[in-house]
Parts: sequence; C-alpha cells; structure tokens
Amino acid sequence: MALYYMRKGIRKLPGIVIKAASLPEPTVTEGFGSRAKVGELCERDGISSVLLVTDKTLFELGYYVKVRDSIEKLGIKCTIFSDISSEPTFAIIEQGRSAAISCGADCIVALGGGSVLDSSKIIAASAKHPARNVRHYLHKFALVPDKTLPMISIPSTAGTGAEYTVGAVVKDNHGVKKSTVVIGLNVTHVILDSELMVKAPREVTVWCGIDALSHGLEGVLADVSTSFEDEKKSFECVRLILANLPMVIAEPENIEARQNMSRAAYYGGNAINKQLAGYVHAFAHSIGAVYHLPHGEAIALCLVPVIDAQKDRVRDKLAALALYCGFAGRHCSHEEASELFLTELRMMLDFCGTDRSLPEMRTEDYDRLVSMIDIDSINYSPPKTFKDEEIRAILDIIRKGGRD
Repeated sequence: MALYYMRKGIRKLPGIVIKAASLPEPTVTEGFGSRAKVGELCERDGISSVLLVTDKTLFELGYYVKVRDSIEKLGIKCTIFSDISSEPTFAIIEQGRSAAISCGADCIVALGGGSVLDSSKIIAASAKHPARNVRHYLHKFALVPDKTLPMISIPSTAGTGAEYTVGAVVKDNHGVKKSTVVIGLNVTHVILDSELMVKAPREVTVWCGIDALSHGLEGVLADVSTSFEDEKKSFECVRLILANLPMVIAEPENIEARQNMSRAAYYGGNAINKQLAGYVHAFAHSIGAVYHLPHGEAIALCLVPVIDAQKDRVRDKLAALALYCGFAGRHCSHEEASELFLTELRMMLDFCGTDRSLPEMRTEDYDRLVSMIDIDSINYSPPKTFKDEEIRAILDIIRKGGRD
C-alpha cells in the first residue's frame, strides 16, 4: 500500500518533467515515394556526408536506392550501414558509430522501423562525441551537449512513432534491453513515405496500427498539461487510425489510407514526446515480456480492459473523442458518448482479428506482473493510479477475455 501512495503522489511528475525536456521539432515531408527528396533536404541544410542506416531486409528489397541516388546526384557523399537487426545490440551501435566517424558523416539518415530508428539515435549521439564511450548512451537519460548529429528519419512502418520520439531501446552485451531518453536528439526532418508500407504483411500493419492508436489515445487521456496543437494531434491520431486501419487491412495498396496511417503514427510519436503513454503500455510491456508477445499484440489485448477500468475518470475525454471521430452527436451525454467510443474501439479490434484473451497467462504470475506494472507506471502520468487489487482484476479480464 505504501508503494501505491508513492505512485499516486508522483503521478503528475513525469508529465511535468517531460515539459522541461528539449524535444526535436522536425519538418515533415509526406507522399508516396517522398524519400527521393532526401538529397534536396541535405543540400538545403548544407550536409556534405551522410551515413544511411537501414536494416538487411530493406537493403535487400532495394528501398534504400531512391534515398542513396537522391543524395549522390547532388554530389553529397553517402555511406551505407545496413547491419541493423530486429533487436539491435550494443556491438552493432558501436559499428554504426565507427562507420559514421570513418566517413565523416555530418548527418544520419535512418530508413527503417523502430530498431533502425532507435539505433540511429544512439549513433547520431555517440558519433557527435567520439571521445565518449558508447555505454554512456545506455543510461536512463543520455544528455548530448550541443545536440546529436542532424538526423533525417524515414519510418518504414506506421506504428512506433520512433521517427522522432526521444526514447531508444537497444540490447547491452548481456542481451538485456536498455531504454534511454536522448536529451538533445536533433531530428531535423521526418519523411512519411507510404511506398515503404504498401507491401507490409497484414500482421505488421495491424500490430503497428494498434500501437500507434494506443499512443494517441493514451496521450488524450494522460493527466498532462499540453498545448491545444498537441492535443489536437492526439485526437487526430485516434481518428485517422480508427478510420484508416480497417481500410488498409481490406485494401493493402490503398495509398491514401497508408499515407493517413503514416501521419497518424507520427502524431502518436508526438503524443509520446509531449503527453507520455499510460497503463496500457505498462500492462503491455509487462505481459509482453513475460509471455514473449509482440508489442502490438500485447497492446491489443490490454487496450480496452485498461481504458474501461479508467473510464469513470476520463468520460469527458472519451466523449470528446466520440464526438470528434463522428461516433456520437452533441445530444449524447458523456456516459453515452464514452460508451459509443469504447464500442467502436472493440469493433475495430474485432475487425483486425486480434485475440480476445490470453489463456496462457497464469494466475501464479500475477504477483510478478503486478510488480512490473507498478514499476513501469511510474514513467507515465495516467489519469488514475491503480491499486494492486485493481491491477489483478484487469489481468483477470485480459486472461479470460473481456471485450464483450
């Protein structure tokens, strides 16, 4: 109970701290094939040498070619580093930094999913200060004097928002995941190119889309003071995904819907930077770690049960979302509108074909999960602080299936 009162007492602190942090303010370029504009952006910014960071899959598919050609045709040096794996390690980051230093890179271009984007943040930070050990950037907070090297982010999925979030996750030499917040991250441009996503597997589209939805939704619900512009972006993130995720599942090559999903994921990244996440992520991180679930799958299991357990505290915000998304009229009460929103959320998850339950979850794991959720929740400013018995009740719903 003492931990509960401690968590409750500091509930608003993360939201206060994040407002004091230096955050990137990139310009955004959108459109099918827009990664071919990277060279123009580099020339405009006076860049002379680029390290293009990508993963082996995108390299083999040739998605890097438009980026490389647009850079080299303007006489700018481009070196390619394509060794990023799905779970980047400390050793790979060191190799990437060495590549950046060797080619004299004054800009990092990151082409890929969350792993590439997170790795590139650490490369951009550590290459700016080559005398400092890379391990410095695996601390909880990594302060980069005078900012990192400029970074141009080109996400290949519409989900994590990692194209400009200040967080990064990599594995240390012992295989343990380390998360850090890069204070001084200098993302100058974000390019949202739907061409990279039209061939994505259905499962990737679903899990990434639901992850992005959770970012926008938890941003709206967070107990964090924010600007009208940032609040509007979180609302728009939710609206765009609820409207377009079913569309891209039904029509994978619908370019307009894919582009809308890219913009939504970017707005979700803004929500993480400005409003933080919440208990949906605390539950999903913990359940995903114990039962080895993909992050998006864990989010899908936790989304409705966790939001439903907080709804009495956030009915006004859920009602506002229902009105904004067109699910409710102005004549509806907050209670009616909030329930309509939750109904639409359940219907979308059903359309996506996500699981309703996690029968492999064991009640004997609850103590461990509760402890993990308690600890993770300290990083956020949720609208309500759950007691341990409330967390167990939500775990029961997730285990048995509780979206009906």
